[in-house]
Amino acid sequence: MINGESFSTEAAGKPRVALIAGPTASGKSDLAVKLALQLRAEGRTAVVINADSAQVYADLRVLSARPSEEEMQGVAHVLFGAWDGAQACSAADWANAAKAEIAAAHARDAMPILVGGTGMYINTLLHGIAPVPEIDPIVRAEVRALPVEMAYAALREEDPARAALLGRADVQRVTRALEVVRSTGHSLAHWQQQRVGGIGDAVDLAPIILLPERQWLYQRCDLRFELMWHGGAVAEVEALLTRGLPESLPVMRAIGVPEIAAFLRGEMSREQAMAAGQQATRNYAKRQYTWLRNQNPGDWPRIAYENSIDFATAASLLRI
Repeated sequence: MINGESFSTEAAGKPRVALIAGPTASGKSDLAVKLALQLRAEGRTAVVINADSAQVYADLRVLSARPSEEEMQGVAHVLFGAWDGAQACSAADWANAAKAEIAAAHARDAMPILVGGTGMYINTLLHGIAPVPEIDPIVRAEVRALPVEMAYAALREEDPARAALLGRADVQRVTRALEVVRSTGHSLAHWQQQRVGGIGDAVDLAPIILLPERQWLYQRCDLRFELMWHGGAVAEVEALLTRGLPESLPVMRAIGVPEIAAFLRGEMSREQAMAAGQQATRNYAKRQYTWLRNQNPGDWPRIAYENSIDFATAASLLRI
């Protein structure tokens, strides 16, 4: 089933970029490789560009389900494992790198295929980043020292519109919104309306959103986490812990890392940690699913399916 219509004509003078967006375990990576292989059979070239916030880290080969050399089947893949876990990769960092890879692909007449489910990454690449001034260090320290309940209460007073969009326990977004309004005198929404640096108007975007049947997807999440556990995820987290990295880094908060770390510290049994990791994966997939379904343009084609993706339909919608 498809919701939305295919983009039937290429924008005049604009280079094409394909985008496959979908929740974790939805089959995005396999589809991208199949599409690239079809292009190769036609004498054309493609490059798969990662748009997943966990797969950017070299430390998370297993837990991020980063494609193996065998799975890549000789297709060029970039921005996979490109960041060391000690260095946080922000949406702006990734978008800058992705723009360079897209330009390089176009320069050699290759089709860039963006693949991922990290909404903030995709949004920043297409629409740019809000030009928020540097936050006053004193303000930042004061805000981040507040208990989340107090921070949320303050945000309701100082930026009620933003507070209404956020949950009380969403520590990262609550503190970010509060420090912005206190440091700059303007709300985060004010700055977001002035976004700069996006490529959405400069490219001929051919997107599809994968929306598999939920129960099938959750079963895939459970099975994949179990396979990860037995396929090196525990050793991967053990290696991360030996580095002594701050727990605030994204790599230390990636799905599965806190749960396996608790197991390694003796705080959870193997069964408890595996169940917790599976639940965290399902929760993440649910959030991605909701964001992808509701927060993207209505004319982006949505493909609903169970068990397998109709390849011919996907290739047609991506105009490949």
